[in-house]
Amino acid sequence: ALGSWGFRGLDLLVDRRVLIPRPETETVAEIALEEAARLGARRAAPDAWATQPTRMSVADLGTGSGALALSLASELADVEVWAVDDSEPALAVARANLAAVGLAATRVRLVHGAWFDGLPPALRGSLALVVSNPPYVAAHEVPDLPVEVREHEPVHALVSGPTGLEALEAVIRGAGESLAVPGSLVVEHAPHQAEDVLHLARDAGFDDVAVRPDLAGRPRALVARRCG
Repeated sequence: ALGSWGFRGLDLLVDRRVLIPRPETETVAEIALEEAARLGARRAAPDAWATQPTRMSVADLGTGSGALALSLASELADVEVWAVDDSEPALAVARANLAAVGLAATRVRLVHGAWFDGLPPALRGSLALVVSNPPYVAAHEVPDLPVEVREHEPVHALVSGPTGLEALEAVIRGAGESLAVPGSLVVEHAPHQAEDVLHLARDAGFDDVAVRPDLAGRPRALVARRCG
């Protein structure tokens, strides 16, 4: 069944091909927007008459419905957003959702691939911001998931592997090599993974690492910065 889902004022289509965006992910979007602004992006709707070039490349890895990528494109005036997913069915949903952001859709590039492998080599070392809500459930945790999640959402978008850290590690390690200086990574994780993601980020060479809470006060988003 196809349904419509609100996310930061966007009206998104969601179905069994993608995860339903959670309130936690809206918090992740807000943190990512703050980081983009700190790096020099303007928080404003795109202007149809503007002539200034896009000054900043950002990537949303494992974009799914496109919620994070489309929020960045619609709320930042001068960024180009690369939305990557290794699921063609998920990308079809993201493509349908491009209509939700109107003019901003012209600055979104949808690409098929696994994490950073989906991006053009020319972007390596020049991304200002990487944002991701990757799978972070461990295989043994699946029986504990709510039944509506377990039975209606794509397992590959939820479950990372035996530890739950596999995708997080791939994203954090890859961001260490792919971000510009200065540049920021914002990645969603489970509350119990906070210490693990901080260690992974330090190991990947980030200078400034912190975990930020969601609206319920649980540790939810790694913010890792390359300061140079």
